[in-house]
Amino acid sequence: MTEKLKEYNQKRQFTKTNEPRGDVPAENAAQLRFVVQHHMASRDHYDFRLEWDGVLKSWAVPKGPSYDSHDKRLAVQVEDHPLEYRNFEGTIPKGQYGGGTVMIWDEGTWQPLEDAGKGFADGSLKFTLEGSRLLGKWALVRMKPKSGESGHNWLLIKEKDRFENAYDIKQFTTSVRTGRAMAEIEADSGASRKPGTPARKTVFPHGAITHTDKVLYEKDGITKGDIAEYYWNVAERMIPYVENRIISTVRCPGGIGSACFFKRHPSKEKGVFAVPVSTKNGEIKDYYYVKDIDGLLSEVQMNTLEFHTWGSRVDTLEQPDIMVFDLDPDEGMALEQIRQGVRDLRSLLDQLSLASYLKTSGGKGYHIVIPFRPSADWGTFHDFARNIAKTMEATWPDRYTSNVRKEKRKGRIFIDWIRNGRSATSVAPYSVRARDGVPVSMPIAWAELDTVSPKAVTIKNAAARLRQKDPWETFFQNDQQLKG
Repeated sequence: MTEKLKEYNQKRQFTKTNEPRGDVPAENAAQLRFVVQHHMASRDHYDFRLEWDGVLKSWAVPKGPSYDSHDKRLAVQVEDHPLEYRNFEGTIPKGQYGGGTVMIWDEGTWQPLEDAGKGFADGSLKFTLEGSRLLGKWALVRMKPKSGESGHNWLLIKEKDRFENAYDIKQFTTSVRTGRAMAEIEADSGASRKPGTPARKTVFPHGAITHTDKVLYEKDGITKGDIAEYYWNVAERMIPYVENRIISTVRCPGGIGSACFFKRHPSKEKGVFAVPVSTKNGEIKDYYYVKDIDGLLSEVQMNTLEFHTWGSRVDTLEQPDIMVFDLDPDEGMALEQIRQGVRDLRSLLDQLSLASYLKTSGGKGYHIVIPFRPSADWGTFHDFARNIAKTMEATWPDRYTSNVRKEKRKGRIFIDWIRNGRSATSVAPYSVRARDGVPVSMPIAWAELDTVSPKAVTIKNAAARLRQKDPWETFFQNDQQLKG
């Protein structure tokens, strides 16, 4: 038991509560983390926690954070919590300290804007938050204690920046990690599962997935069963973008830490259909596609993580209908510069009266996707995409390049138009990526560009987005057409 967590441990009976013990060794992380937990105890409040010096420095905020810089929210400092507490979501039994339901309301990373050790000691700390719901500059200021007070009262204040008044926190009523509402968390609290992970729903068709406990993402503890459950839950939104399109998949039989490979040709899985395609040299080769959730789960059973699709459907194979631009930035480029690239490309498409849609890549950049009626041939389609990229390059030569070569990308964003050729593929909307953190290529609204980073949406917080309005709900209602 560490001295820092002595008070935490003394207040809890770990035979009666599932909260993590305070003697778990601190884990190392590249960035400082934070978590905000909505806590319905004797009084409804939010627990604001910042990772520092091997523990979570913690404050109870009765009204929760506010994006209004004029609001000075009372934040009562409480005992330090173990780092593992950032994964706790569930119900603390009645009669126990803090008895009530706990939801992971927001999480992410934080960065001090000054000497944090001195700030904690002096009672004045300024910092930035990069979460799913809390963003930008914030401050914690300790109040001068009145006679007889403990000196534990602080104020949590939003600093003035471009995120000021961005959100009303009352609109967020579900877990950022699992997508569950408070009532669901309470109902699920008797289930046996890993802390902070969604409750299993017996949703898979019998026998569809075996070896569900096989770990595919070792650092994140994500199993084959977790991947299958994600695709099952997201299928209603994902299938329209995948069905009847030739797919290539990324399979990782030994998990992402071992060799992964692209699979482009069919085998005999259930729910997978072959289609003969003529190649450039006149050969005929079989490619494959899926039609529904059975096909997706058959692929997951074979340890598929990523789904990549052609830009056309099998019944109109030579008339593509989805154009994708991948904004691929140079190494180390600032996120704001990448976001400016998205705005510039969208502006150009708007000038052409083309409706476009935005999604995260799960990597370094964003994808802009444009739906068309299947009318033009591949040559016309490919040339149009290349001309868009070249126009970007000609308009802002110091910002963008249409050349795939790495040396041409120095300080620039490569506007990747090449994936719009016949037989090229791009990662499908809602596809998981075979990368640490388990990011998802997730459709987002244009208004979210400044608040959702390219890797912000992961398998752990994607469920919450599925409860919200579909940002791409008009995607297939467009009647845009390229003339061949």
